[in-house]
Amino acid sequence: MADELPDLGELERKVMQLVWTHAPITAELVRERLNRRLKESTVRTVLRRLEEKGFVSHSTQGRTYVYRPRHERRRVAAKAVHRIAEWFCNGSIEEVVVGIVDAKMLGKEQLDVIATKIEAAKRARK
Repeated sequence: MADELPDLGELERKVMQLVWTHAPITAELVRERLNRRLKESTVRTVLRRLEEKGFVSHSTQGRTYVYRPRHERRRVAAKAVHRIAEWFCNGSIEEVVVGIVDAKMLGKEQLDVIATKIEAAKRARK
């Protein structure tokens, strides 16, 4: 994955959520799940732009394009957090994480899951 993926607009983010959740998915299914009065051509344009930006890829089934994410949601999110750290915290991921903890954005169960993952990563890196 490229170090920096391009920014996404609001509709692109909504489409990506659907692709991550329901892949493989067609433009028609994306349009139906958005519950919006969008033309299928508009949705196809958004999917084409997401492909150009490196977020999705497609295969063809007959004449229908079927879309899949190119990267896992958590990897894309990690790149976005890295960008935020660069912008606001001089690149310090630690400062971002501590800020999230200090702001009490995580419950006890979430903190436990993260602590377990951190411990496993420490053991793996020794």
